[in-house]
Order: sequence, then structure tokens, then C-alpha cells
Amino acid sequence: MKNRLFLILLPLCYFSISPLLAQFTVDGQLIQRAEYRNGYSRLINSADNPAGFIAQRARIQASYVSDAVTIYMSLQDIRTWGNTSQVKASDNLLSVHEAYAELSLGEFWKAKLGRQELNYDNFRFLGNLDWALQGRAHDFALVKYEKNEHKLHLGAGYNQDGQNLSGNLFTVPNQYKFAQLARYENRWDNFQFSFLFWNDGRQFIERNNLGEIILAETQFRQTIGIPTLKYQVGNTLFSGFYYQQLGKWGNPVSAFDINLQVTQTFDFDAAEGKIFRLAGGFEMLSGTSSEDHSKNRSFSPLYGTNHLYNGYMDLFYVGGTHENNVGLKDYYLKGRMTFSPRFFMQLDGHWFNSQAEVLSLNQNTDPMDSHLGKELDLSLGYVFNDAISLQGGYSQFFATETMERIQNNGSLKASQNWAYLMLIVRPTMKNKFIGILL
Repeated sequence: MKNRLFLILLPLCYFSISPLLAQFTVDGQLIQRAEYRNGYSRLINSADNPAGFIAQRARIQASYVSDAVTIYMSLQDIRTWGNTSQVKASDNLLSVHEAYAELSLGEFWKAKLGRQELNYDNFRFLGNLDWALQGRAHDFALVKYEKNEHKLHLGAGYNQDGQNLSGNLFTVPNQYKFAQLARYENRWDNFQFSFLFWNDGRQFIERNNLGEIILAETQFRQTIGIPTLKYQVGNTLFSGFYYQQLGKWGNPVSAFDINLQVTQTFDFDAAEGKIFRLAGGFEMLSGTSSEDHSKNRSFSPLYGTNHLYNGYMDLFYVGGTHENNVGLKDYYLKGRMTFSPRFFMQLDGHWFNSQAEVLSLNQNTDPMDSHLGKELDLSLGYVFNDAISLQGGYSQFFATETMERIQNNGSLKASQNWAYLMLIVRPTMKNKFIGILL
């Protein structure tokens, strides 16, 4: 009798729980990148040897989705081949990338709480840093109103070292203690725009010769901008962005970042997916002259995916490079030929100049030539199937004496270059390539 009852109830149990099981999704990604570095991130000294390695990111992502709530979690393992023993009990390479709950508050309102990516606009100021294998995520609370093309996001973060019994001194490097976000975007036909306000509060600490704290305060730096400004006319796209920074970080802050770009698309064979896209533009990030001690005029793209801009050799604004420096003027031309939906080739050229004056090492009153150098970036990508793609690139930088002075790494090699080859396994994600913007 019991066996018969079990056989009757088993199909009923299956059909009753199957809708619940269908709300769970588990997927993942694997990225493996081999790199050759001979001037990447910092121009290489003539006495140094190039570096080469293979690194990888492995993520497993799980989500539960219902009408009332979405729960999402992403675990990742970031490693360089060979940096741990073949025989080991454990390592410190596994971490939580995202862990949040998104709550439905009505027809158009949602609240997203927990560790999450902040990925907006052109990724210049707020991006998920997808090119860096570890990525970037914030511990943040976000309230979202989205109705048709109207999108308003309000958010805030409050960070501490740990669950202390007393005191609120925050000592984690390169992190904000307080942050507030307000962002609005809209679209009318061929015109799209967004507004952004970001308030960044960081712990500022001064110590005496004995290492004792003599001053501990929170200094606030505000970034106000128009991150997205686009107007489409046929096959021509006019775009740009503007950010203004003010407040205080050491000295009073007065800085800006402006970009203007025109992109033209040529459809050679739309049915076959043969498209050529040509973009020309200019970006200027303000900088501080070594003679100017009254204000900090150096713009900082604090949480952007900065690999997408100013050359793929990451000599500017990536990982702290060129921060609080003389700024940058970047004149660029980019062309991408898409031969089919599976294969593209892209070539970018950059002409770099400093925005503020650069003085020689002996601090002569006459400034050096503002030209910093030129960079050529060749990129290729091929999609094998819905899950697997291959991406590679080669970059060459032609440095000037002024760039050598700024980098301050001694006598440089005549040839500065970088190359990579990357295998991308992303079965459920639309973006099959990483770190390519056009």
C-alpha cells in the first residue's frame, strides 16, 4: 500500500516543484589570457626583460528569480598558472564577486541591496572593470525607477574595516567610506542622454614622525556629469560626455573630462554582416602642473573600466597610472571591419599630449614638449559558437622624451609593446568579447 501511494504522489510532487526549480539558474564563465608585456602599464627600462604569463578567471553564477525578488550570487577564482603548488590543501584565490537581492517595490520600482556591479553609460566613470580578471563590485544599496525610457537610480554605500566595537576609522586603501549616487537617463527618438551625480567620501589621515594619527577626517569629492550624449543621423552617430569634479582631496579639487566623437557606419553587405565602422574623436582630462600647488586639477575616472580608453597598453588611468598628474589630450582614430557576425578586426591610433605643463627633472622654468607619444592597437576576435570565442591583440607605443620624464623609469627600451591572446567561454552571455569599445 505504501509503495503504491509513493508511486501516485511522485508525479504530483514533480509537477508541483518543477515551476519552482525552473526559477533557479546556474551558469558560469571561464576566461584564460596569455600576455606578453614589454612596456604594458609602465614603459619598460632598457635593462629589464619582458614578462610573460597565463592568467584566468573562473566564475560560477547562480540566481533565483520570482515576481517579488531576485537573488543573485557569483563566485570567482582568479589565478595565474603556476602561482600555487600542484599539491595544496587550500589557497586564497576564491572570492565572492557579487551577492545581492533585488526586491520588487511596485510596477516601476525596485531596490537592489548587496555586493553588485555598478555599470553605467560608457563605463568611463562607473564600470564593472570586466577587462581586469577580478572585475569590480560595490557594497551598495540602489533604488531604481524605470518606466519606458525614463530611468532614475538613487544609491548609497557605507564602508567599514570590520564589525568593530568602537571607532569608525576606515583604512582600506583606494576605497570610499561614503558614496551617494543619483543618475537619470532618457531617450527621445534618435537622441539619448544621461545625468550623473556622485559624491565620494574618503578617509583622510595624517600621521606624525612616530606614526601617530594627528588628523583623521572624511574629505568629499563630487563628480557631476553628462556621461551619455548621443544623436543618431542615419549611419552617423555624434556622441560625447562631460564630467566636472570638485570638492576636496588633499587640496581643493577643480578638474574635468570631456570627449567628442563621430562614428560612421558603412554597410557593405548587411545580409552577410559585413560592416565597417570608423570613429574619430578627442578626449581631454585635466591635469595639474608641478608649479600649481593651490588646487588639484587632475581628473580621476574613479571607478571606470579605463582599459577601454586612451590605448590598450594601459599607460593612462588604469590601476593608478597617470593619476594626480599632468592630465591628457588624446586624439584618436578607430576603424573596425566586421567580416561576419563571427569575425572582426580593429585598428586604433592614438596621439597623446599632456594637458598641463611638464617641467624637466631639473625644474627649468621652460616646459617640455607636451607630446607624450603615439600608440597603435590591433585587435581581432572570432566567435566559434554560442559559448566560445577567441580574442587577441598587439599594441605598440612610441614614447617621447616627455613621456620618459613622466614615467621616471630610467633609460627606456626603443621598442615598447604588448600582446595577448584570450579564450572566452561564456555560454549564456551576449558580450562575447572583452575590453573592445567601438
